[in-house]
Amino acid sequence: MILMLLVCSAFFYLPKLHVYEEQVREEYRKEAALRDQLVDMTGLEILQYNTIVSEQSDGEQQFREQLRMQLPEGIDEKSVAIGDDYLNQTITVSIPGADSDYMLRYPMVGDPDHIVSLTYESVNGNGYVDIQTDQVFEYESRIEEGYLYLDFVDPHKLYDKVVVIDAGHGGSMPGATRGSIYEKNIDLAITEELFRLFAEPGNEKIRVYYTRLDDSNPSFEQRVGLANKANADVFISIHNNTSSSRSSTTGTTVLYDEKKQEDPLGSKRLAEICEQEVTAALGSKDQGLTEGNEIYILRNATVPAALVEVGFMSNKEELQKLTTPEYQHAAAVGIYNAIHQAFEEGF
Repeated sequence: MILMLLVCSAFFYLPKLHVYEEQVREEYRKEAALRDQLVDMTGLEILQYNTIVSEQSDGEQQFREQLRMQLPEGIDEKSVAIGDDYLNQTITVSIPGADSDYMLRYPMVGDPDHIVSLTYESVNGNGYVDIQTDQVFEYESRIEEGYLYLDFVDPHKLYDKVVVIDAGHGGSMPGATRGSIYEKNIDLAITEELFRLFAEPGNEKIRVYYTRLDDSNPSFEQRVGLANKANADVFISIHNNTSSSRSSTTGTTVLYDEKKQEDPLGSKRLAEICEQEVTAALGSKDQGLTEGNEIYILRNATVPAALVEVGFMSNKEELQKLTTPEYQHAAAVGIYNAIHQAFEEGF
């Protein structure tokens, strides 16, 4: 009797088991097809796909100006490292324990509107997500319940003013050369003094971005691109001059794009302020303004821009001054004062 009941039960449940198995196989086929589809997508396309699916399931748009990244189990806030390469508008998130399948196993969702590219690679058990944006952003991050939330914030929402400082030349491009003295090093030394000045109390509401603080050589596109993509209130490039014909020539000149429309708060006025303040701080000869439309970074700047030629390296006496920390500091003070004066005038 019991055996008969078992046999009857088996006949009753076998069709259902078969249907269940088919459902499992179908779900597996769908997951495999989806996985194959995602493998062929770029990181940005995967983000867009996951975000659309998330919004369809939730019925509303989420994560504006934000990314949500699921972390592997056991990863806490101290383990995650975030780097900001603002020169290239790239934020890198380093995730320990993330393998090559991280992007497929842990759906990332968020606002893709300002993201130019999103790439991922796993190296020695650590995952690296590179997020390149179309403008300069500050980021704010937090980790909650196993998710990293990354917010992209316009610098002007956090600071009253935004400045970009460009130390001329660098790397294999030394600029003007006199013996073993390279312009690139003088430009950088003045920029480093300016960095220290802006680090002093009272400048907390000014965000200063630097195209370089080492012996690198960013491209012209990167230099002016940083200023434009940060929508800087002022953009100042630091250089030093030379004359092939007259070693007696000394003094400071400032270049601007003369072909841009005259504006009370434009490049020409910024150049005038720089000329006044730098010559006052140095006691150098005022060589006046110089037209500079042929200079790539001035011609392509969409923000007020000035290129300061601090002094003439072709003059022995001025070259000797330019190599001293005291003169470099004074030049930085002049540029620092010019920036603050520009802000007082409404830049």
